[in-house]
Amino acid sequence: RSGIPGTRPNMSTVQSFGRKKTATAVAQVKAGKGMIKVNGIPLANVVPELLRAKLFEPITILGAEKFANVDIRVRVSGGGNVAQIYAIRQAISRGLVAYYGKHVDEVSKQEIKAKLVAFDRTLLVADPRRTEAKKFGGHGARARFQKSYR
Repeated sequence: RSGIPGTRPNMSTVQSFGRKKTATAVAQVKAGKGMIKVNGIPLANVVPELLRAKLFEPITILGAEKFANVDIRVRVSGGGNVAQIYAIRQAISRGLVAYYGKHVDEVSKQEIKAKLVAFDRTLLVADPRRTEAKKFGGHGARARFQKSYR
């Protein structure tokens, strides 16, 4: 950090976010040497282990060489395990696309975007579905209490 308030020391940073249900992940992508961390933990150590493959999807699709010259730090909060994993992978994908668009070139950005969308659209586009609110007169959003005629 620089000593002057209101100035940014490193302008080659791109911030992006991913959302799924109530989970929100914010990714900071900057020039570096290929480090990816989630809440300070390396990507390879993220729990739950079963969903780790989902996190590595952007890297598997695009190849590790696209991530070799960038450092990605992700902060995630809210939601459950699965929602957080989906939010993280979306934040990482969006961040990389934004970084390549801003600091590399437009052609490689479009190429990355096309590969990601061809594999899974939710890597770049958020899923708008949310939990429906519970209403009175029943146990849930749609379910009603049983009606008795006698």
